[in-house]
Amino acid sequence: MARQLARGMGTFFKECDCVKSTRCPHTYSVRFRNALGKQRKETGYRTQDDAIDRLTQIYAEKRTTAPSVAEARRELGQQTVKEYVKGWRLRQRRMTEYSTGQHVDSSINAHIIPLLGSRKLNSITPMVIERFLDNLEAGGVGRGNQVNIFRALKSILRDAYDKGAMAEDPVKGVQEPEYVRERVAIPSLAYVAKALRAADEDLALEIAMMAGCGLRNGEARAVNVNNVVADDVYRVHEQIHSNTHKPAKLKHRKVGEFREVPLPRSVREAMERYEEKHGTTDDGYLLRGPSGYYTEGMERRRVRRLFENAPPADGVGMYGFRHYFASNALGNSIPITDVAEWMGHKSIEETFRTYRHLMPGSITKAARVLDAGLWDAA
Repeated sequence: MARQLARGMGTFFKECDCVKSTRCPHTYSVRFRNALGKQRKETGYRTQDDAIDRLTQIYAEKRTTAPSVAEARRELGQQTVKEYVKGWRLRQRRMTEYSTGQHVDSSINAHIIPLLGSRKLNSITPMVIERFLDNLEAGGVGRGNQVNIFRALKSILRDAYDKGAMAEDPVKGVQEPEYVRERVAIPSLAYVAKALRAADEDLALEIAMMAGCGLRNGEARAVNVNNVVADDVYRVHEQIHSNTHKPAKLKHRKVGEFREVPLPRSVREAMERYEEKHGTTDDGYLLRGPSGYYTEGMERRRVRRLFENAPPADGVGMYGFRHYFASNALGNSIPITDVAEWMGHKSIEETFRTYRHLMPGSITKAARVLDAGLWDAA
């Protein structure tokens, strides 16, 4: 049975035959006249409040918005998240197939669409988003991944809100999941030396590039003699991507951008020895595989054998060799600003959050220095 609201607002009702409609599980529908005077019907509202809120929104739009604009917004709000995401993704031209684009697509396909895909845009509220985040947590999704998923969803919904699909900001007041980075595990110098002796030649060179120059795994897999631009400088401008197995742009960088890192003599000599024994490809790559490039799969098999023959300390993985570079640099008083640049971090805050524990005495040392300076001045 329909219940009439204020004149001109429309009605909300259930179409089931349940005796107590307010307690049955069926959803509410609303009927109203749009800004052009045509009668419309929408379904799928879980509670009376949801239905009334929707009618109130429509009524307010009719009074303050041009009829054609109000109707366009209403039609947009009727789209499901799945429908809207399809068009939204096509408009994100700055998202490349590597890095950002892949992470966003993964968030959309693995989490956003399965949990929210069938919901109409105009039915999404901050409480809906809170429940969505609760479901991610209950499903065992890691906090770091939750942050990425929420940011992707927030971008999608804010875009729809800006275009008028919702009357209220659907993510207003929703707090981003808190990601507390775990303390990194750093191998000792003794273990780095042991790993270099125990690893096969390909993996040993990759480890040398990571521990000596601070490269990421994919960047080390792309080690190239043409990137040596001075005896002590190596230019990093690409990686061998873990999914495509081909050269790709750097993380946090645009196509064509690069960074230059210190090239220790021992690392340069390791590259020279490898080149003398195995040569290079026509493009200067040292490491290679059946497909032409040294891939993550090839690396993973070698790492498994290394760790079986030379077990590392608890928590240390292949990425620990890159952490060793940061530890070595910061432990020798190299400024964190330089370390952040060489490691290719998005910001110095990332470097500080990850490696702040490597500088435990910095405040105490600063206090002693400042105190000495003050007494000298007195």
